[in-house]
Amino acid sequence: MLDKAKKEKIIEKFKTHAKDTGSPQVQIAILSAEIDELAKHLKTHKKDHSSRRGLLKKVGERRRLLQYLKKEDEKAWDKLVEQLKLK
Repeated sequence: MLDKAKKEKIIEKFKTHAKDTGSPQVQIAILSAEIDELAKHLKTHKKDHSSRRGLLKKVGERRRLLQYLKKEDEKAWDKLVEQLKLK
């Protein structure tokens, strides 16, 4: 789970306007950070199946948001994928 400071830092980096907290770019960036933390957790706790399920749900949600962003604004999608180093 991301703490408040990390989350605010991510929002500051990826926001599209002054009061932006819910744009697809911000949501994808937050999900990516959560996915990274869960992946690290699962490397040490291999039998934690409930966290593995949560990780898979977050990956699926990020995939859907990426598809939406690509459909709506391909330039923003390209920039975000490059910044987050996603495939």
